[in-house]
Amino acid sequence: MRILWGCILPFVGICHLVAEAPFLRTQLLFEPEAWHNHGSCIVETPQGDMLICWFHGSGERKADDVMIEGSRLRRGTTSWSRRFLLADTPGYSDGNPCMFIDPQKRLWLLHTTILAHTWESALLKCRLSSDYERHGPPKWEQSEVIHVTPGPEFDAGMDFAMPRLADQAAAMSLTERQRAEVDEYLGAMRQHTTNKLYRRLGWMTRAHPFILENKRLIIPLYHDGFSISLMAITDDWGRTWSTSSPLIGGGNIQPSIALRRDGSLYTLMRDNGPPPARLLQSDSRDRGESWSTVTDSLLPNPGSGSEIITLRNGDWLVIGNDTERGRHKLAVWLSDDEGRSWKWKRHLEDRPIGHGSFHYPSVIESKDGSFHASYSQFLNVSDRESKTIKHAQFNRQWILQVDP
Repeated sequence: MRILWGCILPFVGICHLVAEAPFLRTQLLFEPEAWHNHGSCIVETPQGDMLICWFHGSGERKADDVMIEGSRLRRGTTSWSRRFLLADTPGYSDGNPCMFIDPQKRLWLLHTTILAHTWESALLKCRLSSDYERHGPPKWEQSEVIHVTPGPEFDAGMDFAMPRLADQAAAMSLTERQRAEVDEYLGAMRQHTTNKLYRRLGWMTRAHPFILENKRLIIPLYHDGFSISLMAITDDWGRTWSTSSPLIGGGNIQPSIALRRDGSLYTLMRDNGPPPARLLQSDSRDRGESWSTVTDSLLPNPGSGSEIITLRNGDWLVIGNDTERGRHKLAVWLSDDEGRSWKWKRHLEDRPIGHGSFHYPSVIESKDGSFHASYSQFLNVSDRESKTIKHAQFNRQWILQVDP
């Protein structure tokens, strides 16, 4: 009998792989509306539910009614729950939420509170829950501020990068106005580096935090004033924090992290700088504490958020807008050689420019091996922009088919 099962089980596994057909299923979490709904993040709970968070209000940083909302898709069901409140600071704008579940099975919600209607005034906050499998919102047990305190490595990184940025700008073909803007930006960076309040506020989340070896938590951060990225690091699950060296490339924000097979880390970042418009990249070989010079990757980017994840088999998956201008297309790339090439690409959304925006995606690999993504959908309806959050589930076979 033991020999018989040894022969049958591999065959069953092969049949399962062959039988799995490519699929893509999409669904709106709620009816599109005029109110702003943006910046979502998705997680899977230990019981197999899907949770999505996003920010909702009459605007973004200059609106004081913006809050963090959420919705749940129960395992085995097909309908998302009614929206519920996850976080709200009355009289302030809350935004840029992201979530993850740590090895102790606690749900973390990170978000920003804008203190003075500018991104540079963002205050980073965190909530934790062990009771989140319930209907409706989680029961929060902790609510804290994460104090981002760049140290000497921040000054050293700035001192090293500033001359390089100046040299790059001097070599570019710029109009007189553009050169004046670049000079103003570099001058402001030098001035803000010495301002203790400025460098401690303004750090924001976007993509999923990254857990390394179930021991170290790395929160990818960015600063819209400096237009750079930074990693907040804790080895004791939030009791104490340190920061990495800054990632400086003249407009590299909203990082997300992938793990290489050799243990090193790789990050892709939104291109917030001059053309060519590409996702920007860097890597770390000391567990996220220092990062290499920021360079262009192979992937186009129109100045919008993306996310990269390492799959359980070691492949990499990226989701983002695959254009240099416009957010009318949203693609998924798959690489089996850690980003040296991207052999497969498939579009979740592909519209003519001016016919909608599909952007700021979040993506996970679920326990069953399929992928779940959430993203913003903005459409013009009757000369009025309507906004909602969209959920997509798809499998590897769907990606491998590639677009016609």
